[in-house]
Amino acid sequence: MLPVFLVTFPFFALIAAGYGAARARILPLDAIPGLNTFVLYFALPCMLLRFGAGTPIGQLLDGSVALVWGICALAVVAGVVAFTRNARIGWNDAAFGALVAAFPNTGFMGVPLLVAILGAQAAGPIIITIAFDLVVTSSLCIALSRLDGAGGAGRHGAMLAARKALRGIVVNPMPWSILLGVLLSAARWALPGPVERTVAMLADAASPVALFTIGAVLARSALLAREHDASAAVAEAMGATGHMPAAKAPWSDVLPVVAVKLLAHPLLVWGLGLGAIALGLPLSHAALVTIVLVAALPSASNVSMLAERFGADNGRIARIILWTTVIAFLSFPLAVSALRN
Repeated sequence: MLPVFLVTFPFFALIAAGYGAARARILPLDAIPGLNTFVLYFALPCMLLRFGAGTPIGQLLDGSVALVWGICALAVVAGVVAFTRNARIGWNDAAFGALVAAFPNTGFMGVPLLVAILGAQAAGPIIITIAFDLVVTSSLCIALSRLDGAGGAGRHGAMLAARKALRGIVVNPMPWSILLGVLLSAARWALPGPVERTVAMLADAASPVALFTIGAVLARSALLAREHDASAAVAEAMGATGHMPAAKAPWSDVLPVVAVKLLAHPLLVWGLGLGAIALGLPLSHAALVTIVLVAALPSASNVSMLAERFGADNGRIARIILWTTVIAFLSFPLAVSALRN
């Protein structure tokens, strides 16, 4: 346990540093979108490109990993939507609750952390999970979020949202960097020297900047939630009428999703993976361990931005992301230790 904790501690320490810098306003909140842009459009694509190009093509096209991961992701989405919809939570909030439960923080956190723990062979399964979640899980949840409209309008809204999600994938550099890495691996081509060094420099910056940015994003969400609650309290005290800010989501709407993300999701991947191996599916034990640990990661921080864009309860989503990140500081090393024994 201690050796694993010593490996994971710097990653969570960088998240804490970003959180503290934003909460203390040492890092201006207006600077956080710039950090996000650097990570999403420059550093992280270069990291994925480098890992993809250096990974054997067979690992990048492992259908067994894609099948197990995909079934589990869809099961989590279906389960969370089915069990969280109630009088307070409609399709929109249920869908983004499902997305935050099924979508781990693989890009910003998982790639550097799991490669540091498991070695370079973990890159192939990780890249497969990222591609599935970007293309399938996100698009499905965004489409479900539009079903609050009645009848045909709801279905039309879902189709429109799905098309918007697919357009978002097209302009997202991460899938393209994965595809380019796969092509380079298949052709066994190497980038020209100066280009390779530029890619390497940006890739090396991905891990520390991404982790610092996660902390800053979480701090910004907490600060905005506090300001939201304060404005709601003032409006209530003054007897304001008309549109009131939404009330803070109760713990009963937050903790079950946190439990699904950090406990149910990895256990589901582990159980289905063992069952698939028993049935003869060519899924290696190393690949199964990798995707179980991917499932044990905290929720992806970018889900908060998507929830805000589509009008969901971003405060609830931000709290889920925050608590999965805090709890994962202890739960993730425990998961690594358990799977290694």
